[in-house]
Amino acid sequence: MATNKPAIKIVINRILFCLTAVAFILPTVASGDSFNLWLQHQQQGVNQQKQDFYAYRDKRDKAFTAFLKAQWKAVDVLQGMRRDTTPKPLVMPVAPPSVSFLPQQPSPPAVVIPPQGTVPPAPEPAPVVVIRAENKVNINYFGQKLTFYYDSKLKKSLVYGVDKNTVSNYWSSLSRANYAALLKQLAAQKKALQLTDWAYTALVDKVSTAINGKGSNANALLSWFLLVKSGYRARVAYNNQSVYLLLPSKQELFDVPYFTFSGTRFYAVSFNGKEKIPGRMYTYDAQYPGTIKKLDMKVTPLVGANSERKHRQLSFYYQGKKYKVDVVYDSGRIAFFKTYPQLALPLYFSSGVEPETATPLQQQLAAYIRGMDEPQAVNFLLRFVQTALHYKTDEQQFGEENYLFPEETLYYPYSDCEDRAVLFAWLVKSLLGLHVIGLDYPGHVAAAVNFKTDVVGDSVHYKGRKYTVTDPTYINANAGMSMPEYKNTKPTIIAY
Repeated sequence: MATNKPAIKIVINRILFCLTAVAFILPTVASGDSFNLWLQHQQQGVNQQKQDFYAYRDKRDKAFTAFLKAQWKAVDVLQGMRRDTTPKPLVMPVAPPSVSFLPQQPSPPAVVIPPQGTVPPAPEPAPVVVIRAENKVNINYFGQKLTFYYDSKLKKSLVYGVDKNTVSNYWSSLSRANYAALLKQLAAQKKALQLTDWAYTALVDKVSTAINGKGSNANALLSWFLLVKSGYRARVAYNNQSVYLLLPSKQELFDVPYFTFSGTRFYAVSFNGKEKIPGRMYTYDAQYPGTIKKLDMKVTPLVGANSERKHRQLSFYYQGKKYKVDVVYDSGRIAFFKTYPQLALPLYFSSGVEPETATPLQQQLAAYIRGMDEPQAVNFLLRFVQTALHYKTDEQQFGEENYLFPEETLYYPYSDCEDRAVLFAWLVKSLLGLHVIGLDYPGHVAAAVNFKTDVVGDSVHYKGRKYTVTDPTYINANAGMSMPEYKNTKPTIIAY
């Protein structure tokens, strides 16, 4: 038989290849420790790349960290602008019962704007999205239960004493954390709950407090960091012991300490009552790149609502007949308003009223005034505000000046002149569609209505229109009647 030499050669080569492979594998297995060390080294390289990524995910942070180590200066704090300090009447005057102003010509029935039959529900929170993070916090946001996940590196304790290095190091540390995931969750809730700027800032404060603890400097610094990363022109100031969050506002805030830089006021905001700040602090005068937002303090009808309803029964007399009104208010809105700093009067007059409060109240009052002429309907609404609500000054009720939004006036046991004027103006405008302005006297606030017919009595003129004085604090006074002590005083017009 003939020998197949090429086939034999192939077999021999395969055997030699296998022997060589075995010879190669044996020392490799024997040196497994070296291989594990190499693998560990490769993993360290990957981890270092991840650290570099987190460290430089926002290259602005490196320069800002360096800036914070050097550019601080001492500034004097101003304790906040005060509004009208003229004392208010301690007791409401009562109008003579025989005085009644009537229109100069017959007045047709008032056009009552029918309120909406259905009430839109309060905004619902965004769904909780579980992210890959070490920790989570649950917060009570004015009655809404919210959950947030966060990187453990965002929780950072501070040693006693605060200086520029403390703040700089804190910023540097947070900028290396995975803060983007938390910002995404905050943005989702802002959209779902229809949060205004102040409402979003309050949400950030609650999350920061849940992470770092109430009243801590770390809380203020985390809020500062998150607000800056959200595009707000937030800053901080410090003394030896405390850190304060600073924010600019489009509208003037009252009784809130502030600093002024390049013509812009930065207010030391607080969400737990007024912040008392020592006279001299340290802060920086620079704007983190890309931060352009100032707080817009306008109030919308839905912000802060949580659908937890409370009721209050009110009653009053008009032309010898007793009327009852069931008031519904949202507990979340009341809690939210308690965090609000004091604003200029036009913002209270222009504020919206939450639908679940507005609609039932409008429906009840609309049924009562239907068929009345304009002066009668306005006088009816005057009597409701004048006598269904009890009077006390803010100093008597709160110990300080505290303007109220309409829902707060319906909630608190007492109210004073500006609170009543704001509520009355909203009722007239929303139910009768008439133009209303505020009248700001020294130590007193009233309203005035632009009737479609000429009503006799006290009046003011504004932009070519006659506005008849209507004072919700002057008990039993009808349209056209001014409080005697303000009858000859020219008021400042509150337009909104």
